[in-house]
Amino acid sequence: MASIVAILSSALPVVAHEGGRHESYSAGEPGDPSKPSRTVEIEMSEMTYEPIRIEVKRGEQIRFVLRNVGIEDHEFLLATTKENLKHAEVMKKHPHMEHDEPNGVRVAPKKTAEILWKFTKTGTFEYSCLIPDHREYGMTGRVNVK
Repeated sequence: MASIVAILSSALPVVAHEGGRHESYSAGEPGDPSKPSRTVEIEMSEMTYEPIRIEVKRGEQIRFVLRNVGIEDHEFLLATTKENLKHAEVMKKHPHMEHDEPNGVRVAPKKTAEILWKFTKTGTFEYSCLIPDHREYGMTGRVNVK
């Protein structure tokens, strides 16, 4: 199976900082488990998320608890719509790609996963299932950061 890091390594900008280099994310940055967070539970089922819209304050840290209550694998990938559309095209060529990013995870049926995310930027971001055809059938949601 191809890794998302290997396939999309050039898709994310690399930012230099004091401790070395790391990737930059449009929707913010990976969360810090030692800091407080608000928990948002999201259920994934056949071609939908519940809830499909979330309101967040800039600087807020969210612990997403992702429950796949469906009968197929589903994903949660947090980015801009443009980035998710670009990634969806890659997924069509590599449908079994494993995500190894702090802003994305694939969840098997009847399983749960978590993502801890700090929203450092204002705007509207998208979470989407990029398994081929899932996004096209409406498996997207929005995070509005004010």
